[in-house]
Amino acid sequence: MSAIGDRKVVINKRLKGLPRQALEQLSKADLIDKIIQLEAYNFQLRNLLQKKLNSNDKDDDEYKTFLQQKNEPSEALLKQYGEQQQHKNKRDTQRKFNWASAHKRHVLLKLLYFGWDYQGFACQEDSNDTIESHLFRALTRTCLIESRASSNYHRCGRTDKEVSAFCQVISIDLRSKHNAVDQHDPSALASEIDYCGLLNRVLPKNIQCIAWMPLRSSVYSARFDCVARTYRYYFPQGDLDIAAMRAACRLLVQHADFRNFCKMDVHNGVTNYMRNLQAACVESCDKTGIDSESGYAMYYLEIKANAFLWHQIRCIMAVLLLVGQKREQPSVISELLDVATNPCKPQYTPAIGLPLNLFHCDFSAHTTRLANYPHSEATEDVVVEGGSENAKPSSEPDITKWVYNEENMQKLIENVQCEWTQFSVKCTMIRNVLEQLEALQTSAFKPQQVRAQVLLLQDTIKPRQYQPLLQRKRCESLENRIEHFVKKQRLILKDDVE
Repeated sequence: MSAIGDRKVVINKRLKGLPRQALEQLSKADLIDKIIQLEAYNFQLRNLLQKKLNSNDKDDDEYKTFLQQKNEPSEALLKQYGEQQQHKNKRDTQRKFNWASAHKRHVLLKLLYFGWDYQGFACQEDSNDTIESHLFRALTRTCLIESRASSNYHRCGRTDKEVSAFCQVISIDLRSKHNAVDQHDPSALASEIDYCGLLNRVLPKNIQCIAWMPLRSSVYSARFDCVARTYRYYFPQGDLDIAAMRAACRLLVQHADFRNFCKMDVHNGVTNYMRNLQAACVESCDKTGIDSESGYAMYYLEIKANAFLWHQIRCIMAVLLLVGQKREQPSVISELLDVATNPCKPQYTPAIGLPLNLFHCDFSAHTTRLANYPHSEATEDVVVEGGSENAKPSSEPDITKWVYNEENMQKLIENVQCEWTQFSVKCTMIRNVLEQLEALQTSAFKPQQVRAQVLLLQDTIKPRQYQPLLQRKRCESLENRIEHFVKKQRLILKDDVE
């Protein structure tokens, strides 16, 4: 919830499903309405699936049968479904794990992934090709968790499509060899399940577990107890003025309203856009400066904050690229942060997500969550404001040390070296082609330098005539968006919220 004037805005949470007892109390008309809604939702999912499938998938007999079937399934399909369920039930009975006698421990897991082949980190209804989907399939397959709902799971960051991470951290309850009393003994840590090795054997090669950390608090959250997140955005020098970009970065470092540097997520109840941006700088990837004159030198924007808004770094990068191309002055950062003068965001396209990497996370020594609160994702918003006053009084921190395994680390380095070899070969091949093309241009035409390396990052059509940011059309103001979603009953305005 967030304060807007003298009133507060809260999201209108609607119940997604009803238990059996509540359904039995519904009238016949209400039940018919429910059925109609479910059929409409089923029709919508079928259309979504049809759009996602490529031509080869649509020719597959199983998909073709599913997409063509009407409300009444054929006898053959019913028979086939029955056989599949019978086989599944038999297999589940044979391999059923006895969770009643299993010990659990609360841990942090540090994950590494390259996101360019995936649809983002978080699970999605219309796609299984997300990092989180692969992760939970691996966790259930290795019997480290019974289900996501009972795993006390939180994630540190929700990275978008194509975004990578060197330090994505999750908190979760995993199966343990030892009871709760002995779990922190050195001998128990040494003989514990090899969580990373077990997961890495079933995870894709570009999604791997680096380390795990035993936690002393069962409610410690990778999301709410993370005090700072550091991202890196990689980019080539091209025609950019690096000094101007560095000057603009210095203006970003402040506690301010970043509504003009993000995609506003008002419909999900996000109405507070104040963020504490702790550091922002542009650094060179190669300190030798060999390619600094040709435009092929690689740099990265390193940016650190307590938390980030939706597309905040990509929007910041889009403006920094305009500053680096000398289309905007560094002072445009201060003007966009002045929401009293500029309450409406100018229309511009965020930079692409491919070069973005969640590089590091810092965690609080003590949890800020209520120790007696139920463990589930549905209760993520229950935290202790202003510190861990209600946590158990102890000088011993809730976090411990990361547990690394030498053999797993060696295998991980080998996997990443294979990734590097693949893309380095491609990069070298493309660079040699560019050298040949540039030599041909110099010999055949008037010598000139082409520096278009950053065009891809801007993800927009290059305009014939550039229009300054502050002279462009503006998006709707925050107040107008709140009013819109209040009318849609997505948000509720209240004078007093407990």
